[in-house]
Amino acid sequence: MFYSQEDDGVVSLALPIRNSLKFNQYTINPTFSFVRQQNKYLSFTNKREWVQFEDAPQTYLASYSGRFNENMGVGVGLFQQNYGVLTTFGGVLNFAYNARLDNDNNLTFGINLGAYKSGIDKGRVITNSPDPSLDNVPSNFLLTANPGINFGTAFLDFGVSVNNFFLYNLNTSEMVKDNPDQGIQAHMMYTGYFDSYGFFSDTKFSGLIKSEFKKDNTIVSAIAMVTVPKGIWAQVGYSNLYGVSGGVGLNITNQILIEYNFEKAIGDISGFGPSHEISLAYKFKNRDNYYYSAEDDISALISTDKKRVKPSNIDKDKAEANRKLSNEAKAEAAALKLAEAKAKEAAAAQAKIDADNKAKADAEKAAAKLAEDKAKAEADRLAAEALAKEVAEAKAKIAAENRAKAEAKAKAEQEAAKLAEAKAKEATEAQAKLDAENKAKAEAKARAEQEAAKLAEAKAKAEADAQAKIDAENKANAEAEAKAAQEAAKLAEAKAIEDAIAQAKLDAENKAKAEAKAKEELVSNPKDEIGKSMSALAKLTEEANVTQSALLKKFNDAVASKDKDLKDLKEENDLSEKGIYLEPKPFKSLTAENNAIETLKLELDNIIKTRDENIKELEDLYEQRLRIATLENDEVSLYYKNTIKRLKAEQLNAIQTKTNLTTSLEKIKVDTEFERKRRIKRAAFDNEEERYLQDKAALNIIKQNTTVSSTPPKAEDFDFGEEQSGNIQILKNVKNVENGYYIIIAVHNDKDKRDDFLTKAVASGRNDINFFYDVNTSKYYIYYQKFDSIEAASEVLKTKGSKPYNSKMSIVKIEN
Repeated sequence: MFYSQEDDGVVSLALPIRNSLKFNQYTINPTFSFVRQQNKYLSFTNKREWVQFEDAPQTYLASYSGRFNENMGVGVGLFQQNYGVLTTFGGVLNFAYNARLDNDNNLTFGINLGAYKSGIDKGRVITNSPDPSLDNVPSNFLLTANPGINFGTAFLDFGVSVNNFFLYNLNTSEMVKDNPDQGIQAHMMYTGYFDSYGFFSDTKFSGLIKSEFKKDNTIVSAIAMVTVPKGIWAQVGYSNLYGVSGGVGLNITNQILIEYNFEKAIGDISGFGPSHEISLAYKFKNRDNYYYSAEDDISALISTDKKRVKPSNIDKDKAEANRKLSNEAKAEAAALKLAEAKAKEAAAAQAKIDADNKAKADAEKAAAKLAEDKAKAEADRLAAEALAKEVAEAKAKIAAENRAKAEAKAKAEQEAAKLAEAKAKEATEAQAKLDAENKAKAEAKARAEQEAAKLAEAKAKAEADAQAKIDAENKANAEAEAKAAQEAAKLAEAKAIEDAIAQAKLDAENKAKAEAKAKEELVSNPKDEIGKSMSALAKLTEEANVTQSALLKKFNDAVASKDKDLKDLKEENDLSEKGIYLEPKPFKSLTAENNAIETLKLELDNIIKTRDENIKELEDLYEQRLRIATLENDEVSLYYKNTIKRLKAEQLNAIQTKTNLTTSLEKIKVDTEFERKRRIKRAAFDNEEERYLQDKAALNIIKQNTTVSSTPPKAEDFDFGEEQSGNIQILKNVKNVENGYYIIIAVHNDKDKRDDFLTKAVASGRNDINFFYDVNTSKYYIYYQKFDSIEAASEVLKTKGSKPYNSKMSIVKIEN
C-alpha cells in the first residue's frame, strides 16, 4: 500500500505470508519461532499476488528460523517487495523467549524488529525520456517493531501481538503518523492428533483463528493444516479480506521440503485474480529432544535411512556352519579349561596334604625334643635340690666355711640353667629355619609342576586348535565343492529350461507367421464372389484415402499461408501505429489464391463423398456376406469387420480435420478484413489538423444533443477500452494538448466506442468531458481533469468516489 502523508514512498511492513502453518510462522506472531516448534528451517518463499494484473505485487522472502534451545526461538529473514513502480528491501530479526509455568503451561514473549528501504524503482517507470519529477520522490529507510505474547497449554495457544507498534523514518528522523497498517492481532491455535489407524495413523492437526483490528477495518481469518506421517501435509484457509486459500506440501527427503499455496480473492477484490505462493525449505537435523512439543516421526518421498541387506540362503548356511564350528570350539575350550582347573585343584590338594603331613611330623619331633629337655631339666632340678640339702646339712656343721662354696655352686647352677635355656633356643631357631627351607623347596617344586602342567595344557590346546582349523578347512572345502556342484546343476537346468522356452517361442512364432500368412492369403484371395468384390472395393477405398490425405495437406498449407499473411498485415499495422515503416510484401493475387482454395475445397468434398460411398457399399457387401451361415465368422468376415471400423474412423477424422480447417479459414478471413479496414482507417485522414477539427466537432455534437438521463448508466454499461497499468504513462509530442497530469478515465482506438463512452458520460451529468488523440499510439484518451503536479493528481486518484465512469482511472503525463 502506498502512503504519501508527509513524505512520498513510505511503506509499512506487511509481509503477505499468511497462508502457511509450516514455514515463516514468526511473521504471523513473533512468538511462533518457539511455540510448537522442534526444528530449525532454512526456507525460500516467493509470493505473486493478484496475477491477473500487470506489475502485480511480488514478495521474495529468505528465512532461517526455529527453536535454538530449551527456552528460546530465533528467526532471521531477508525480503523484497515490488508494488508496481514502488519497491522495498530489508530484513527482519526475530527473538522469542519462553517461561515455563508448569508441566503443560508456557508463557512466551517475542518481538520482530524490521529495517528496510522503500522508494520508487525508476527502471519500472514507462517513459520515452528521463522524467525530472521522479527525481523528487525520496527514498526512505524505516525501522519498525512488532511485539507479541503467547500462553500455551497442552493443546491450545492464546496470544496477541501489535503489528507496526512504531514506524520510524530515519530520513526525516520522525515517527510515521496515522499508519493504516498499525493494529492489534489476537489469535487462538489448537494442535492435536487424530485417533485413527492406517494411512492417517498419528496424523497431526493444527488450526489457527486470528483477528486483526486496524484503524479502518477488522480482518478475520482462519487456517487449518493436516500433517500425515507419510511426509504429506495439506492446508485450507479463509480471510474476510483476502478470500480463500489452499495448499499442499511434501517431504522430498527427510531434510528437503516443498510447499505450494493458492489464494483466490472474493468479494470486493474478486476481480484482482488469484495469488500463488511456493516455498522450498531445508530442515536441519535435530540432535536435541526439547520439552514442550516433541518432534514427530515423519517419513519422506525419498528416504535417506540406511537399509539392512537381507542375507541370502547361502550366507545363512555359511553363518550356520560358522556358528556350529564356533560352538564346538567353545565347547572344547571349556572342556580343556575344566580339566585344567581340576588338575590345578588336585595338585593344590596334594600339596596341602604333603605340607600338613610334614608340619605334623615336625610338630611331633619338636614336641618329643621339648619333653626330653623338660625331663632332663626336671632331673637336674631334683639333683640340685638333693645337693643343696646335703650342702645345707654340711653347712649346719661348717656354716661359715661352706657358705661361700654353696653360693658359688648356686651361681654355677644358675649359669648352667641359662646355658641350657640358650641351647634350647638355638635348637628351636635351627629347626624353624630348616622347616622354612623345606617349605620353600616344596613350594618351588609345586610351581615347577604347575608350569609343566601349563606347558602341557598350552601344547594340547595348540594341537586341538590346529586340528579344529584343519577340520574346518576340510569342511569348508567339502561345502564349496558341494555348492559348486549345485550351481553347475542349476546352470545346466536353467540352460535346458531357457533352450526349451526359446524353442517353444520359435515354434509359436513360426506357427503365428504361418497362420497370419494363411489368413492373409485367404483375405487377399477369397473364394466367394462377395469376398472378391469386397477385396476390390477395399483396395479402391484405400487408394482414395491417399488422394484424400494429399488434398487435406494442401488445404492445411493454404490455410497456414493465409494465416501468415494475416500475421504479417497485423504486424505492419502495429508497427505503423508506433511510427515504424516496413517494406511492402511482394504482390500476391488474392483472387487467384482464393479461387485455388475454393477449387481445393471442391475436390476435397468430392473425394470425401466418393470415399463415403465406397465405405457404405463395402459395409453393404459385408452385411450380405454375414447372411451366409457358412461364411458368418470366417477370417474374411472378421477382417472386413475391423477394416470397415478403421475406415469409418479415418473418414470421421478427415471430415473433422476439413471442418476445423474451414472454420480457421473463415476466422482468418474475418480477422484479415478487420486488419485491412484498420490500415485503411489510419490513412483516412489527410492531416492532423483535419482530424483535430473533426474530433472537436464530434464532441460538440454529443454535448449539444445529449441530455442528462433520469436513470444514469451503471459502471458495467461503460466500455473503458484498453486496460491501463497502475504506473504513470508519459506521452510526448501530442499536438493541441497542454503539458500536465491528466486523469484518464477511458482509452479507445475506435471512434464509435469513443463516442459511445462520451455520450454515456454526458448522460451521467459529466458535461465537461473531453479527449485528445495520440498519433504515436493511434488511441483516444478521454478525461475531464488536468493538474500541474503529480501530488494533486495522485490525491484525486485516491478519492475517485463512486461515479460509474471513474472505475478505471489512471494518470497520463503530457510532455511536449
